[in-house]
Amino acid sequence: MPGIIAGGGSQRKRKRVEIEEEFTVDQKAKIRRAAKTAAQTTNVEEDILTLEGQILQSRKHYNNIASLLRYCQDDGSQISSSSLAAVALCRVFCRLIANGSISKPGEGQEKEIVVVKWLRGQLENYKQTLLGFFSSNDPGKQNSALTLLMRLLKDESQNSHLAPESIWRNGVFARLILKILDSNTADAVREEFVEKYVQSYDDVRLYTFACLSDMCIESCSEVVLGRVLSLLAMFDPEVAKKESIDSVFVNNQKPAKRKAISMTAVRKQAQELWLRILRNDLSKPHRKTVLSMMAHQIAPWFSRLELLMDFLTDSLDAGGSMSLAALAGLFHLMQEKNLDYPQFYTKLYSLLDSEILHSKHRSRFFRLLDTFLSSTHLPAALVASFIKRLARLTLTAPPSGIVVVVPWIYNLLKDHSACTFMIHRKAEYLGIPTADGLDDPFDMEQPDPMETNALESSLWEIHTLQSHYHANVAAIARIISEQFTKQAYNLEDFLDHSYLSMLDAELSKDIKKAPVIEYEIPKKIFLEHTDSTKENSLLVQLWDFT
Repeated sequence: MPGIIAGGGSQRKRKRVEIEEEFTVDQKAKIRRAAKTAAQTTNVEEDILTLEGQILQSRKHYNNIASLLRYCQDDGSQISSSSLAAVALCRVFCRLIANGSISKPGEGQEKEIVVVKWLRGQLENYKQTLLGFFSSNDPGKQNSALTLLMRLLKDESQNSHLAPESIWRNGVFARLILKILDSNTADAVREEFVEKYVQSYDDVRLYTFACLSDMCIESCSEVVLGRVLSLLAMFDPEVAKKESIDSVFVNNQKPAKRKAISMTAVRKQAQELWLRILRNDLSKPHRKTVLSMMAHQIAPWFSRLELLMDFLTDSLDAGGSMSLAALAGLFHLMQEKNLDYPQFYTKLYSLLDSEILHSKHRSRFFRLLDTFLSSTHLPAALVASFIKRLARLTLTAPPSGIVVVVPWIYNLLKDHSACTFMIHRKAEYLGIPTADGLDDPFDMEQPDPMETNALESSLWEIHTLQSHYHANVAAIARIISEQFTKQAYNLEDFLDHSYLSMLDAELSKDIKKAPVIEYEIPKKIFLEHTDSTKENSLLVQLWDFT
């Protein structure tokens, strides 16, 4: 049965004192400051809401706008207070714009003119403050600024007597685009701008193209071009296939203002933007970026694809990976958009030089080459030139390059039976014997693949490869001399071979018979023996290493 404990109150008091003593002086000060800050934040938020309410109630409280701007511009205040003041000012200015308080007053009303001029100045200060939010490192603050500026733009456009193009291209939207491109702006904010506004509203897309076009003058810096290309890469290419306007951000009541928005106007503005970008002196990375976007994100906006030809041909002449990217874009336009470019295969043939089988872009080149020559309607003379030229290049190619070429030739011979004469033609029919051997009718120096006489030649190069020092190369070269029973080889099985992969394959094999090795380890391999009784190595006999 519970009873009364003597001295219980003193024990509880002593316990409370012990708990309080556990906190240091600094910790107690921090607790008091935190409580004070929370109380101040609550007071600031209440003050902001009060100031907003007074402005909306009566014109005599317009000076509260300046007070809200100070809260909004105060860098030392809490982020929540600054954002709350920004939202409150947005509601205030949207109400003033809607009821005409910021529009131009009638003549003879001097006091009204002063008030309107002051309100416009405060609105401009507010816009500058929101644009300044993008300089902060807080994505949430940048996101709030984006939303509020677009809301202001919408209300101004709906209630302004100015033309829409003047409001969008000369107003806050153009400055907003500059901030979107700024390096301080978070990627998440750019993505939201594209997804929430550009992809959803046709008028925002139109004037985004227009503002970007104004920035991309011919002397535009590489930094600005890089940021513009990064932003354009986020756009959905399917939008270019639309036939009509679906939705607009600014729904003007006046029909005259709606006539400027059409898919024709959007396509025209997008085309102008890309042409301005292409007229710039693009660096190699930027040119590669444009070429990678050519087929799916640039060409759909153009009604006349011939306008892209100068850029593509210049890129073709650059050589290397640039030429490959340009060829891929050209082929897509020829295949999907019926672009007429008669010199395509001549340009492709010119890329088959002595470096192509040694290049780091070899795998990508053969993937594209396999696509370009996949049609069975190509002339036999053209296909034979590509087969013969690559066969000739294999004589000086590394093993990893040869094992790609031979299966590729097999597939072409399988698809183009007219070229099989090249593997059945005997040596005595090649030409007149000379001091250096038989004269091959194939002209390696002829730039036109239709005039090389490749069909009158033979694939003696592949026969030569059957005696290659590498066993795998010799084995794969013998498939040309056997019956063509296999439907086709999958090139992907051969494209990624290298010296390392071929060496690993050899080392991983099971040794059935031990290789013959020297019974005596030589003391010198590259230098002569000092002892005349010992025979020098074969390397020393053939070459002088001293």
